[in-house]
Amino acid sequence: QVQLVESGGGLVQAGGSLRLSCAASGRTFSDYAMGWFRQAPGKEREFVAAISWSGLMIYYADSVRGRFTISRDNAKNTVYLQMNSLKPEDTAVYYCAAASGSRSYYSGRVGEYDYWGQGTQVTVSS
Repeated sequence: QVQLVESGGGLVQAGGSLRLSCAASGRTFSDYAMGWFRQAPGKEREFVAAISWSGLMIYYADSVRGRFTISRDNAKNTVYLQMNSLKPEDTAVYYCAAASGSRSYYSGRVGEYDYWGQGTQVTVSS
C-alpha cells in the first residue's frame, strides 16, 4: 500500500501561482511513477502531468504544458506540481496518484494508477 497526501491548494487570482505537494508513505516511493490529475465539478477526472520513478521522463497535458512543472524528490518521498499563470479553467480538485512499475503511467489514463490521494482544492478567480 502507498498512502498519498496532497497539500498546497487554495484560492488564487488569475495569473498567480501555487505549488502543490504530495507526500507518500508506505512502500518505496522511488518504485512508482507519479501523476497529477484534476477534476472540475461535473467533469471527468483528467490527466495533468506525470513523472517517471527517476524523474527523467515527464509528460504534460496540452492544456498545462509551459505553465505547470512536475518534479519529485525521492529522498523526501514527495512529488510537486508548480502551477504558474493560472487560469480560471484550472479550477478543480487536484489529485496525485502512484503507478507501479508495470503500468503505462505516461498514457494519462486514470486506470493505470494504483493509488490515489484525497485531493486538494485549487480555485482560480478571474
